[in-house]
Amino acid sequence: MANYKEIVTKAVIGKAKKTNHMNFSFVPDEAVDTVLGCWVINHNFSGKNQMGKVGVDGSFDVNVWYSYDNDTKTKVNTKRFGYHEVMNVPLRDQATLNNDSEIIVRSLRQPTVTNVETQDGKILLDIEKELGVEIVGDTKIKVPIEDMYDDYEEIVDDNEIEDINEVKEDYLE
Repeated sequence: MANYKEIVTKAVIGKAKKTNHMNFSFVPDEAVDTVLGCWVINHNFSGKNQMGKVGVDGSFDVNVWYSYDNDTKTKVNTKRFGYHEVMNVPLRDQATLNNDSEIIVRSLRQPTVTNVETQDGKILLDIEKELGVEIVGDTKIKVPIEDMYDDYEEIVDDNEIEDINEVKEDYLE
């Protein structure tokens, strides 16, 4: 019959990912003729416990390169956008999300502009990103314990070595 020990340790108690499509718009200083390029940089985010769910607050900068004045001049306009998402991360083994839980948020796919167009003097942006969330909390595991046995080697003291009383004189012959 095996004995068991319970070990309390930190482990991933919940894990999920979510793809999000967002729409943003802004009005540039000039009347845009053509959008020449668009990219997203400086993506920052953090997660926190929000009444048993994970709230993710984040922001990123969008750079839009466009031409204006009958396509004779160009400009890059930078705009910062923020977002807030709530993710319901399923927890394993009746675990609960509490203030002692560690929330790790990773960007599995960086925000990317999937579509950009101009309409009525505005620049309309479609942005897609994917976030992954891991929740680390206390959990217990049971491990079987085998019968204890002594696996130490016995050290023999020099004093315990028997004296050699008999010397064989013809040993080397």
